[in-house]
Amino acid sequence: MMVGSPSALQLPASSAALAGLRVGDELRLYGTIYTMRDAGHVRALEHLQATGELPYDLAGQALFYAGPSEPAAGRPFGAIGPTTASRMDFATPALLRAGITVTLGKGPRSPEVRAACAQTGSVYLAAVGGAAALLASHVTAALLVAWSDLGPEALRRLTLEGLPAFVAIDAQGNDLFQQGRGGDEC
Repeated sequence: MMVGSPSALQLPASSAALAGLRVGDELRLYGTIYTMRDAGHVRALEHLQATGELPYDLAGQALFYAGPSEPAAGRPFGAIGPTTASRMDFATPALLRAGITVTLGKGPRSPEVRAACAQTGSVYLAAVGGAAALLASHVTAALLVAWSDLGPEALRRLTLEGLPAFVAIDAQGNDLFQQGRGGDEC
């Protein structure tokens, strides 16, 4: 892997932009992303199963597995760190097939998520854990969309300005975590 300047990725991303990403690519994310964690995935999956569609116009969008803190330091959040992505693996393949194109979290994913990325042309991006205050400095706006009863796990639409991330699973199903281990097991 060649070290160089990070590439900018505008969200929501086109399928052509996602197809050009490769495992290990360093990115800076710009544009719109939605926060959703465990409880939100349950609700989104229930809505999908009941209606055949994602709620709140999420088709074609990106999801950030995060539960942000309260506003601080003149920013929408004092901290926003990535949640362990494997916690959402129970719902991710169905959500990808329904139209989610990008997910962002931390840590490895299941073989089912890798396969769903390859089948749908979607990608999984990883952010560095433990840098929640730094990541919050790249969020310029936030809007509560739904599920306010979930507190920090509510569905929010964020505007990003250069949030750092890496391609962990590309649209072909290649997995950065597998390459690091040299095997097929997560």
